[in-house]
Amino acid sequence: MDDAATLARAELTACLARVAASDHAALEYLYKQTSAKLFGICNRILSDKAAAEDVLQEVYLIVWNRATQFDPSRGVSPITWLATIARNRALDRRRAYARGFVPLDEAADIADTVPLADHSVEITERDQRLNACLSGLDDRAARAIREAFFGGVTYQMLATRANIPLATMKSLVRRGLMQLKTCLET
Repeated sequence: MDDAATLARAELTACLARVAASDHAALEYLYKQTSAKLFGICNRILSDKAAAEDVLQEVYLIVWNRATQFDPSRGVSPITWLATIARNRALDRRRAYARGFVPLDEAADIADTVPLADHSVEITERDQRLNACLSGLDDRAARAIREAFFGGVTYQMLATRANIPLATMKSLVRRGLMQLKTCLET
């Protein structure tokens, strides 16, 4: 390696160390020194200038967030490290397009499955009311109802655990459910 290449490598290594220390000016300098080469890599892989520009932006975000991972003692030059990131991101984008990836602005409207805020409040209030009514029941009945209806435990298993006859367990749960219904209706 000649002196100019050694100097350039040392300069980029020092620049990446400053980027790792959150130096914005160092990132700007790094961009000016390396963006043409990295854009060329992205553009060659993607054959789409706009997509290559998007990927290049992602590359520098990755560099900003992961500059601490660059270790010059491994013998990898800074430009090789940067080029690998650019290549991998461009290949990821190309694979995404091959799978039918559509940019966000071209995506069709998709229904939001998250419940509306008023519905969420309603559900929360209902759950709080149910828990308050369950707390007002006899401990054995409340525990049996919780285990049967929220835990999926059968009446037979509940009866065995409580060491009582099956019919008694069914009656206990039935009386508890009637009290629960009355509480929830008021």
